[in-house]
Amino acid sequence: MMKRASLTPDRIAIETDQEKLTFAQLNERSMELASKLSSQNIRKGDSVSVFMKNSLEMVLLLFSLKHLGAITVLHNLRLTPMELAFQTKNSMSKLLVTDIERVDSLMESEFAKESNIISMDELLQGEATPFPMVKEFQLDSVDTIMYTSGTTGNPKGVKQTYGNHFWSASGSALNLGLYEKDAWLAAVPLFHISGLSILMRSVIYGMRVILHEKFNAQKVNEDIKNKGVTIVSVVSTMLQQLLEDLGEGMYPATFRCMLAGGGPIPLPMLKECEKRGIPVFQTYGMTETCSQIVTLSPEAALLKIGSAGKALFSSQIKIVVDGDCKEAHAGEAGEILVKGPNVTPGYFHDEEATKRAFNDGWLHTGDIGYLDEDGFLYVLDRRSDLIISGGENVYPAEIEAVLMSHPSVKDAGVGAMEDDRWGQVPVAYVVLRGQDVSESEIIDFASQRLAKYKVPKKIVKVIELPRNASNKLVRRRLVEYLPKSDLARGHVHED
Repeated sequence: MMKRASLTPDRIAIETDQEKLTFAQLNERSMELASKLSSQNIRKGDSVSVFMKNSLEMVLLLFSLKHLGAITVLHNLRLTPMELAFQTKNSMSKLLVTDIERVDSLMESEFAKESNIISMDELLQGEATPFPMVKEFQLDSVDTIMYTSGTTGNPKGVKQTYGNHFWSASGSALNLGLYEKDAWLAAVPLFHISGLSILMRSVIYGMRVILHEKFNAQKVNEDIKNKGVTIVSVVSTMLQQLLEDLGEGMYPATFRCMLAGGGPIPLPMLKECEKRGIPVFQTYGMTETCSQIVTLSPEAALLKIGSAGKALFSSQIKIVVDGDCKEAHAGEAGEILVKGPNVTPGYFHDEEATKRAFNDGWLHTGDIGYLDEDGFLYVLDRRSDLIISGGENVYPAEIEAVLMSHPSVKDAGVGAMEDDRWGQVPVAYVVLRGQDVSESEIIDFASQRLAKYKVPKKIVKVIELPRNASNKLVRRRLVEYLPKSDLARGHVHED
């Protein structure tokens, strides 16, 4: 931040409905906040948890932690206190900073007994203490940690280094291009890598960011038309809502990129975007790759329907089959492996998970796909059984573990059901121990232990679950147990 403020001090860095800050102002105010964090005894190498909504204050906090050399741990706002407690303990966070409206609920939970919690308002009003500002960063030093739910066991803290962020921004710029008047609209959460990576690009590029607290299609469209927005990051459900709100309207010629992640864009939506002159860049990436690592350009979107594109500059992908990691032929499906300077060095305080994930420098994504004869990637299955609900990753094993902790549930399996609004939602199939228990009781039990987007939207009681000869759950067969009335139509669920 200090370097960027020196290079382009008067250029607008961040803009909200209430305020605009230049890079010089952003640097100055984040320095002031760093001095107040110092009074909380935060030092270089300490972990600090951030549990906040998108806001200018959150942006200031993120950069103030870099001035101190602290590690930023970002948490999904949908986490329950129980989930949050695990992540803060695992990351060894010395302090959790949150919005004023969340303090009371956190303080009333069991989470508060072992946590040091402070609201952003209280922090801003606190005393300032001189601190040794970090002026140089090692590229292999950990900057941020984001938790991703494992397909088995507890969530894992993905380490993201300064080098990961730098190379991610560089690879994106070499692919998308970089223009003096670029402005990136961020309506995705900053606690996700898709949102955080926009802020990192802002400082590295010297680019203006228009920050929204949350996604609202009408507001995003208004800003694209009126504030010189050139790039927006979306998932398919967001793009669909933008098109619906746009109606017969068109975007200005200055808008040059709709960066779409979270799964392939449906063909009808792609054709509608082409008709309206909206350039859609489809991507494939994950927390472990510090955002996109494969991107499909608009000119290839209709020629390579369903493809995520090619690996960005400095990154590599390959498809392997069999246990010996034999490289697949063109068109042959296998596991997607990725490699590059934007790929995480591993998981925080989890050497076993790190060893399992890497092979000779290649990260095993767990996703299944293939490369065609032209080298374009097609993703067939997101982490095999992964459910993508409104752009959020939902792992069945995590939900199953919670359900089986219910005293009346003997066995549980979780699969996806198509949904008109969210794309997919989780559905649970349970085997009871004998005594009956209502669907609402099970859902309420899960709601107390899981983020809202992970809670099953339907409970189907079954006599047994489909398992193979090794007694492993065959999740792809769970849909056979779903009532035909639910298969025939999608469902719209409340937020």
